[in-house]
Amino acid sequence: MSWSKLKQQLEGFLSPALNGRVEYRAPGYRYLPDKSGICYISVDKKNVLSMSDKSSPIRWYQTELDIKNDPGIRIPVTNDDIEAVRQTVKGPVPEDRLIVMASSRKSTEHAKELLSAQTALTKSNFIVVANKFLVTPIEESMESSDMMLNILALLDRRVGKKRILSMAEKMELKHPAVRYFYELRRGTL
Repeated sequence: MSWSKLKQQLEGFLSPALNGRVEYRAPGYRYLPDKSGICYISVDKKNVLSMSDKSSPIRWYQTELDIKNDPGIRIPVTNDDIEAVRQTVKGPVPEDRLIVMASSRKSTEHAKELLSAQTALTKSNFIVVANKFLVTPIEESMESSDMMLNILALLDRRVGKKRILSMAEKMELKHPAVRYFYELRRGTL
C-alpha cells in the first residue's frame, strides 16, 4: 500500500478530538528496499515519536537502572509476588524485607520488558506495523506488547471514553511513549 493511502486510512481512524492535532509523517517519499520505513507521529506540528530527537518530550531509557529509578513508574506488588520470594529465600526474613525484594524483582522484570519493547520499536518498520494495525482487532492492538500498536490503538476513535478511563492503572507500567499518547487522548475526553 502506498504511503498516502496508508496515511489516509490511519488518519481516518483518529479520534475526532485529535483530528488536526495528530499527524503521521514520513520524511522520505521514495521507497528504498534496504531501508525500513521511518515515520513520525507529530502532535500540534511537533514530532513527538522519534527516538533520535533529544528535544522530544518522551523519555527514552538507556539502561535498566534508568527505569528502576524513574519515579513515574509504580509497580504494584501482590501477595503472590511476596509468596514467590518467600519460597526462594531460605530461612526467616522480615515481612518488610520480603516486600522490598519482591518489588526489586518485579521492577527488574518490568525494566527488561520496557527496554525490549523500546529496542523493538527502534528496529520496527512503521509501515509494516501500521498495516498490521489496520487488519488487527482493536482489542488485540490494545493488549499487544508492541508499543506502536498500543499508540495507534490509543489514538483510535473505536476506543471510547470508558475504556480510556479504565486503563489508568495499566498505563503506569507502560513506556513513556505510550503514556504520553494516553495522556494526550485522556486530555480530550
